[in-house]
Amino acid sequence: MSRPAALTLPEQVEGLLRRQAILKGWSRQTLAAYSLDLAHFCHYLKGLDPPVSPNHAERETVLAYLTHLTASGLKRATIARRRSALSVWFHLLQQEGLREDDPVRNLPRMRPERRLPKAISEEAVEALLQAPDTTTTIGLRDRCMLELTYASGLRVSELVALRLEQIDRRRALLRIIGKGNKERLIPFGESAAHWLDQWLTQRPDKGGVLFPGRKGAPMGRHNFWKRIQHYALLAGIDPPPSPHTLRHAFATHLLNHGADLRAVQQLLGHANITTTEIYTHIAQERLNQLVNAIHPMGDNARE
Repeated sequence: MSRPAALTLPEQVEGLLRRQAILKGWSRQTLAAYSLDLAHFCHYLKGLDPPVSPNHAERETVLAYLTHLTASGLKRATIARRRSALSVWFHLLQQEGLREDDPVRNLPRMRPERRLPKAISEEAVEALLQAPDTTTTIGLRDRCMLELTYASGLRVSELVALRLEQIDRRRALLRIIGKGNKERLIPFGESAAHWLDQWLTQRPDKGGVLFPGRKGAPMGRHNFWKRIQHYALLAGIDPPPSPHTLRHAFATHLLNHGADLRAVQQLLGHANITTTEIYTHIAQERLNQLVNAIHPMGDNARE
């Protein structure tokens, strides 16, 4: 009986990553990102003289790779992500008994630059919400989608994938399965509830998807982004916001009105509070602007 052919290195990398994705509940995007980053690492090692196997790369080789990335002018966030992919890879090799050490451990970390999310005012959000023509089926659908996004802070992938069974209309709650397969319950307000009821009375019966496309499948994320651009143009909002901008607005406006940071973290589905803390900087900027504009000793008063 012939023995099965040995796996090539790319196949081994892909196989281990796919198994880990199942165990950890990674999204397809996370799996694809790790695969691309490790493919780049393999390509770098292949070009060395002599070539080095990713399974046997030593600490000095990994450090040289990260230094090479820095010299290439890549963004710090990209380098940090690729370092994270290497950490995942060598940890997997340890779990599989393919090597004893982790060459990434104790290597210096490159912290990504903290970029504040693009802010949009409450007035601009209100103008955007009112832009769709709700006398049409498409306009009514879009108004409902915009209202739910702003009322709940959903990720666009979570919004377009919503199904009827995830909606508790009596308690005005959405049951969301987010990143890492974690469930959270998100309340939505009266305005979103009103437009949801309107949409459900006119929604085409195409299965269990709340916002079905032409063939009953969920609307694509890119399609929803184009709809927002269209309504931003009608509302005179420039630059036009993205679907994620509405998620940022949800968090920022809650904090501006005194919401607890931990509560916002739970609503957004952030695993780490530091991810949510970035919105406090936006809220602080808004407070600074108000003080400078209104306070007797503010900047405007001194002009």
